[in-house]
Amino acid sequence: MTVRKAWIVAGAALAAGLSFVMLLVVGVFVVAGSLAGGIGGASKALAKGAVPAAYRDIVQKWGNLCPAINPALLAAQLYQESGFNPSAKSPAAAQGIAQFIPGTWATHGIDGDGDGDRDVWDPKDAIPSAASYDCKLASYVKDVPGDATKNMLASYNAGAYAVIKYGGVPPYKETQNYVKTITTLEESFAAPVSRVDPSQQAAGAIYYAQKKLGTPYLWGGEGSAADGGRFDCSGLTQAAYDSVGITLPRVANDQWNAGAHPARDELLPGDLVFFSDDLDNSRAIRHVGIYVGGGYMIDAPRTGAVIRFDPIDTPDYFGATRVTEDGAKALPTRV
Repeated sequence: MTVRKAWIVAGAALAAGLSFVMLLVVGVFVVAGSLAGGIGGASKALAKGAVPAAYRDIVQKWGNLCPAINPALLAAQLYQESGFNPSAKSPAAAQGIAQFIPGTWATHGIDGDGDGDRDVWDPKDAIPSAASYDCKLASYVKDVPGDATKNMLASYNAGAYAVIKYGGVPPYKETQNYVKTITTLEESFAAPVSRVDPSQQAAGAIYYAQKKLGTPYLWGGEGSAADGGRFDCSGLTQAAYDSVGITLPRVANDQWNAGAHPARDELLPGDLVFFSDDLDNSRAIRHVGIYVGGGYMIDAPRTGAVIRFDPIDTPDYFGATRVTEDGAKALPTRV
């Protein structure tokens, strides 16, 4: 972990720091109240580092195959299906990075790289096939009212007939949840944007974190009694958002996908800020903190240190995530 210069000092400086955070907590509610509902509508270009480098160009190219999909949406499907694992195999015999079952692959698998074969285990075939299959489904329901992308996703889950029958996303809980999950995850693979709706829960997460200032770091710590109330970086951010009813994954690089990504100059208190030695790969993220404004975060930095304020503008700054309840719920649970 890169050593960061602590912003907290003892005594009066600590008290001043706590007062600073409390002002920020109030400020979050003011900002959320004034901006909510007035921003959004961002581009869906693929975020830097969101997709493993080996697949980025394929996803970028094939994600523009038809108007019903885009690179961020295609990335969200692959992440939800396999976590970008080309060797994934489910108990239902779904195979590869796009999790095609054999019957669907036989009908819809294509030779994406033009090497003369269709290999479900080869991402150069499977990713183009996933995009092609999405577009084929979209063509089946193109005359159905409503959002073309949501109708396509509903067809993916429930079949085109059900979408046609009900004139849109059918009233099946599983299908409705699938559509919501993928469209929510889509935001976490989209490029950082200049306007992202503020989180109403951010102030509570900051309040929790600031109460832990001065607590010694513990690698693997989640703040439990067994841990002596100590945390590591992602344990602190997980506990902070758990205190406001949002369940985040345990690992920092999975927390990255819990919402949309505001640009650096659009950060708000409560955003999670991430750091990595590889600025082109979100899976390489190795540190996270909670932004409090003014270019600083609260974080649990490393063994031998305490939870403290640290600057975020360092060479290893990767980006930020504005955590939402829907974003956290959309993250897949993997065995």
